Amino acid sequence: MTSRSRHISEEIDRRADEVYEYVSDPAHIPQWASGLGHAVEEVNGEWFLDSDMGRIRVAFVEPNDLGVLDHDVMLPSGQTFTNPMRVLADGDRCEVVFTVRRFPGVSDEDFARDADAVARDLARLKQVLEGAG
Repeated sequence: MTSRSRHISEEIDRRADEVYEYVSDPAHIPQWASGLGHAVEEVNGEWFLDSDMGRIRVAFVEPNDLGVLDHDVMLPSGQTFTNPMRVLADGDRCEVVFTVRRFPGVSDEDFARDADAVARDLARLKQVLEGAG
């Protein structure tokens, strides 16, 4: 059960549909979320990344027009974490919001480290999509 959440956001000077299309493709994960993993591979319609935690599986929700990019990350142990993520339109730009959930047993330090990693990933996403990276 979640004991606390923190919403991390980044404004991006690109249209929401463009950002959604880019982020929803797991093949792009290593370019903007290297903290999650690298060496992405699709096997029989499922997406896997090599990470510091071992080989993980990432699965996004079905494509939608609402900007919902929720995704499950399954660790090598089989433990799965659902990560809420949204792309919110704002004219010709958008805001990407990722909710970091704190689960029971996670220390203050680990929760802060997770939130900082997400903030770095979203800043990198901004750089990549705005052409500065």
